[in-house]
Amino acid sequence: MAFHPPKETAEMAVGIGEKKANFPLSTQVVLGFLGGAFVAFGFLLTVRVTGNLPAEWGSIVSLIGGAVFPVGLVLVILAGAELLTGNMMALPMARASKKITTMAIVKNWTVLTITNFIGAIFVAYLFGHYLGFTSTGPFLERTVAMAGSKIDDTFMQAFVSGIGANWLVCLAVWVAFSAKDVAGKILGIWFPIMAFVAIGFQHVVANMFIIPAAIFAGYYTWVDYLVNFVPVFLGNAVGGAVFVGCLYWFTYMRKTTQ
Repeated sequence: MAFHPPKETAEMAVGIGEKKANFPLSTQVVLGFLGGAFVAFGFLLTVRVTGNLPAEWGSIVSLIGGAVFPVGLVLVILAGAELLTGNMMALPMARASKKITTMAIVKNWTVLTITNFIGAIFVAYLFGHYLGFTSTGPFLERTVAMAGSKIDDTFMQAFVSGIGANWLVCLAVWVAFSAKDVAGKILGIWFPIMAFVAIGFQHVVANMFIIPAAIFAGYYTWVDYLVNFVPVFLGNAVGGAVFVGCLYWFTYMRKTTQ
């Protein structure tokens, strides 16, 4: 399975970031909706697979959930969609290379925050709540427990957890960029995403599914969601933009732009 070396991957990431920032608004809206829905499908699958597993299995339950969750990002990368957290890496790299403006980043992140949320809650309500896949029996218990574990974090805990989540998510995107074939892209995505889910880090788009799913079932409030959203968003931005985008740009692209 051939792959591009890191410097070539950095150049690709800059170009992809520039392209994403210049997508027409209609394209960003449609692909943003799909991105939120695809990640939500991954989390819905996690709930359905782990909901009946015995608590005595301990962290094995988290490992199994992490092993199925990556289908969401596989769909984003291979089927085509726009995901806020991946763009938190690619667009800052394009900005550092002076290919786009800061306002372009603000506009893109704003559109994707809204459209990823719409896609995620669409899946949470229609398939999770209406069909009962997250609102009945052990699946409800699992949904509430997972949502509660996110909401119970303090601001700083959620912020730091968000850094860890998007550091790994953007590494998954980075490795997917580097791979030259479909199998390599899937493997490159799978392991970092499995790691972030099994560890229990907080991902802003994933939370757009699991917390509203619990809210639709009568648990928690939208205020609880907003209190969680802010630190996780900020942490994800730091994890993607700084720990992946900026560090790799500094390492591989800095001299080419001077």
